[in-house]
Amino acid sequence: MESSGSLKALALILLAGVSYPLGNRKMMVHCPAGFSTTQRVFGMTLCSIPFWLLCSVYALVTHGLPSSGQVIQSVSVALFSGVIATLLFFEATNLVRHNPKQLAVVEATQAGEVLFTLLGGILFLHDSLPTPAGMLGIGIVVIGMILNSLSG
Repeated sequence: MESSGSLKALALILLAGVSYPLGNRKMMVHCPAGFSTTQRVFGMTLCSIPFWLLCSVYALVTHGLPSSGQVIQSVSVALFSGVIATLLFFEATNLVRHNPKQLAVVEATQAGEVLFTLLGGILFLHDSLPTPAGMLGIGIVVIGMILNSLSG
């Protein structure tokens, strides 16, 4: 049962890891050149609302209303990751949009979000420390980010 949940989580993480930069690139291609970063983020947000509404209804029907802790965590993620990090990420990709190598380096920085999320969870939400296997994964992510930045 546990491995089934882990596989579902992994599949969703991989889907998000591809969808987010893909959506950003599509917005850069299909939006007029004069669109600002904020306008592109608003466009992606607006177009994804039906998906989030469906997710919300499904969660409400299958699990009921969220706890106050879940609401606080969701608001934190929405503010820090959804607003601040997305605006910074979209602006960085906009600055290097005509240089594929630098664009790949900027997109690779998304891996750092995992580390900041983990650190924030430990510091503010009193999450437990990662297992040795988790620490190995973190090490691989950090080494990959360092090697990627050195190759740029």
